[in-house]
Amino acid sequence: MPRVTEQYRAGRRAEIVAAAARLFAANGFHATSMADIISECGLSAGAVYRYFRSKDELIGAVAETALSTADEAFDKLLAGNAVPSPEQAVTALIKAIADRITHDPVTGVDLTRIGVQVWAEALRSPELSTRADDVYRRLRGHFAEVARRGQAAGNLPADAVPEQMGATMLSLVQGFILQRLLVTDTDTDGYLAGMTALLSTMPVEVELG
Repeated sequence: MPRVTEQYRAGRRAEIVAAAARLFAANGFHATSMADIISECGLSAGAVYRYFRSKDELIGAVAETALSTADEAFDKLLAGNAVPSPEQAVTALIKAIADRITHDPVTGVDLTRIGVQVWAEALRSPELSTRADDVYRRLRGHFAEVARRGQAAGNLPADAVPEQMGATMLSLVQGFILQRLLVTDTDTDGYLAGMTALLSTMPVEVELG
């Protein structure tokens, strides 16, 4: 009997994830059953359940595909002890989303449509809530590292909390995703221009009394 290689397993797993992503993006989580996914990927039920025990596991796997793109963007941004500004960090991630996650080369779908569904489902599913918490803590951690490096270089306030700055930078990315999906005239360049104008505005101190 031929030996099954890791490459083969990875290929089958990717096929299942891509099939699930197509159905989730088109029909949503609730309208997609495991039977639908099995039919879409063309594998047997046993083969699919060998890799994924439930639909929630598949949802998490699809979300992880998008997160890997974000990780790659931060790897490049922070390479060689670089000290990017918050504006550069948010811009890099938004461009990665616009260029790759909205047209994911692995699954062939807009993964942001699935990401927003995950946010909603995490409110009812403890398993998805845990996965979402892990994912967004990881992203927030990347942004917090940007803030820490900025502080060390003297570019950001020394008394600010990096995790708090990271959370705010992450919210700008999440806001872009939501507006792009829900507000028809949202475009990447316009959103980034507005963000740049906002972040470059110097605060004005007002003395009272």
